[in-house]
Amino acid sequence: MTAAMVVPRRLCRSLARRLHLAPPFLVFDYQPAATTLPQSAADEKLKRAEDELRDCRACPRNCGVNRLEGRLGICNTGTLPIVSTAFPHFGEESVIQGWRGSGTIFFGMCNLRCVFCQNWDISQQKYGKEMSPKEIAQLMIALQDEAKCHNINFVTPEHVAPQVAQSIIIARDLGLNVPVVYNTSSYDSMSSLELLDGLVDIYLADFKFWSGETSQHLCKSRDYPEVARKSIKAMHAQVGDLVFDESGLAKRGVLLRHLVMPGLTEEAEQILQWVASPLSRDTYVNIMEQYHPDHKVGVGERRARSGFTRYEHINRPVSPEEVGHVRRRFAREEARLWRFEHDNHR
Repeated sequence: MTAAMVVPRRLCRSLARRLHLAPPFLVFDYQPAATTLPQSAADEKLKRAEDELRDCRACPRNCGVNRLEGRLGICNTGTLPIVSTAFPHFGEESVIQGWRGSGTIFFGMCNLRCVFCQNWDISQQKYGKEMSPKEIAQLMIALQDEAKCHNINFVTPEHVAPQVAQSIIIARDLGLNVPVVYNTSSYDSMSSLELLDGLVDIYLADFKFWSGETSQHLCKSRDYPEVARKSIKAMHAQVGDLVFDESGLAKRGVLLRHLVMPGLTEEAEQILQWVASPLSRDTYVNIMEQYHPDHKVGVGERRARSGFTRYEHINRPVSPEEVGHVRRRFAREEARLWRFEHDNHR
């Protein structure tokens, strides 16, 4: 190709899609991580999971309560996780949902307090059924064998990571043979991520905010950005960049999400620049556009320190111009990222 040649944008996207399925991003006969874990390592993880619940360090809140006795911390979840819904999900990334759906298990409650949460009815109040790790494992097998889902997808698992580990190990002994997706806000503890190492195939990791001030205001956790950077690095160290089988289904790696929000494009730029370096320019990224005011945005709440607020600065949909700026001008041209979910929809 000479310097004078210009490649049409549509052709660039087509070439990028083909490169997604070229070495080193193509795998054959993939074996899910849990199926290859030695029994001795599985037994050790089961013990560590119980220890983590006894003096709870399951997430960065570090509540220290004994959840084995039913004590509650910030997440309001005791020994047993709350399962809100479970079904073949067709609202995930194309490389996750495929044509048979992602076997999604939504957990109730959360360790964050996002004021704009679009799932607030299950993340901020108890809705669903308490289930033991054995019952969750049986649910996983049903999604695999009866619903024929491509993978098992745990949504909002940060506060129940020890029970997730237990469930995966039990499911493995029941015949689990599809990849496990850990669908997280990235507000995870290092001890939980170590526990999940060798059990999780795909980390579907959200990176919400870059600044502590914004995080404190909108998700009530000033240390979120620092924790997210550390967590995502640990996830990437475990599973690497996202790889696919020959049909285009994701099998292993990190898929990073960022939701573009009104007035916060500068934070999006900083996040994506960090993704490109030091994380990896080969990171598969989903820059999402579906933000709309929800939960406490526009309705308002009274905070002990800041008084009453309606979060008016984010009380509007994100504009096409904001999404376009983040996707095209910055992510592709400035950060020079190239593996995007939105390219699969053109």
